[in-house]
Amino acid sequence: MMVTSRIRLLAVPFLLVLVLAACGGGDDLPATAPGDESAEGTSDADGASLVTLDRVGSEDAPNSFTFQVTQGHSPQAPTPTWAEGFQERYQAWAEENPDWRIDMEVIPAAEVTNNMAVLLEEANVGRAPDCAEVDSFVIAQFIEQDLLQPLNEFFTQEEIDALFPFVKDVVVDDNGDLRAFWWNTDLRVLYYRTDLIPEPPETWDEHIDAALAAEEQDPSVDGYLFNGGRWEATTFDNLAHFWSQGGDLVDEEGRPIFGEGENREYMLNMLNFLQRTVDTGAAPQRVNTIIQYDEFNTAAQAGSVASFLGGHWQYTQLEEILPEEEFNRWDFTMIPGETPEADATGTGGWTFGALTDDPDKLAACADFVKSVYNGPANEITGELPTSTELYDSLETFQSDAFQRFNEFLEFGRARPGVPVYPLISNELQVGIGEMITGQLTPEDVVDRAFSQAMSDYEASQ
Repeated sequence: MMVTSRIRLLAVPFLLVLVLAACGGGDDLPATAPGDESAEGTSDADGASLVTLDRVGSEDAPNSFTFQVTQGHSPQAPTPTWAEGFQERYQAWAEENPDWRIDMEVIPAAEVTNNMAVLLEEANVGRAPDCAEVDSFVIAQFIEQDLLQPLNEFFTQEEIDALFPFVKDVVVDDNGDLRAFWWNTDLRVLYYRTDLIPEPPETWDEHIDAALAAEEQDPSVDGYLFNGGRWEATTFDNLAHFWSQGGDLVDEEGRPIFGEGENREYMLNMLNFLQRTVDTGAAPQRVNTIIQYDEFNTAAQAGSVASFLGGHWQYTQLEEILPEEEFNRWDFTMIPGETPEADATGTGGWTFGALTDDPDKLAACADFVKSVYNGPANEITGELPTSTELYDSLETFQSDAFQRFNEFLEFGRARPGVPVYPLISNELQVGIGEMITGQLTPEDVVDRAFSQAMSDYEASQ
């Protein structure tokens, strides 16, 4: 059953903390209330529930494996349509696999960030669940430490080849082994009002000129808004300007290199562009206070912004909150780069990894993940698939907007999943805010961030 023919996303389906990815969840009550684990249509022939808060399948099934998943991607999702969709898919798998029971551990949204570190520790000492949902941001550490079983026998080569380049860069190892199944993703784009900016800007200079022209045409609008406050999106969103030049934050060993050679030049170019947007008046200085994407939606509703750097999910949000005539004024494009050919966009998402070496449990887990999360879950949540093939086969993603997101994802870049990244991100987001208010120069931001990152890296060696 396709739960969402028209996607209805919550305010921010991709939670942006240090773990910037789609984990859903929240403090709402689970779909099935504690103390009442039964749900309509989820019982076997004997009347026992097949989907409970902590179990999928019959309690008496002869085989079992343990499975950890984030709350938002389970029948306990706070979004009712998501909970219903996962409930149905879990139920269907249980009915088709009566010999298997899944012992579930559902991680609440508030605990996801800490849980990733705990899961890595558990895997290293042999106490991890058989299968687990792992943030794409940290999956590289599991792969590097050889904690995951290859999944090649459960996915065809065609399915692996259809993954976006940024996905394969992370989950396919040097031997060609698929070490995790990355099932959903996101991306950042530039939104713009076509009545104020008739043509999509392709370069930084064109964007600044277009923003200024929009303000001249309508003095009540800000030409450009972007995340500039102290939070992860300030780093992650704007790294597209760095990546599109060919920049790398770290080398293959995880050593910071963004403050050296060409990478330092690329980082300075990015920071100088951000500074120019404020110095010219194309963006207001108050961008250094923006710490949530909702501010862009609010500005769009108020008619007070001509362009902003936001997430792909905001397209559907704008469609829902704006009158049709106003929504039709909005369009999106790739994030402008230094040159027209410089394209990049930040991507996140969630993966599933198999930590068991038991072949039967591995096969059962892979079957469950493919049955629920290889397409059906994307339809349930509206979160973007990571396979180009699914944009052709899934009904939800046939619209022009989703097809364009599909094209843009070819230029996706994932954050480096290395231990030093959180410190790099924190230093950059703080530095960008201080640069915008004139406390630091772009050179100061790069040099301070690089010095701190190198100290942290060297201390860990």
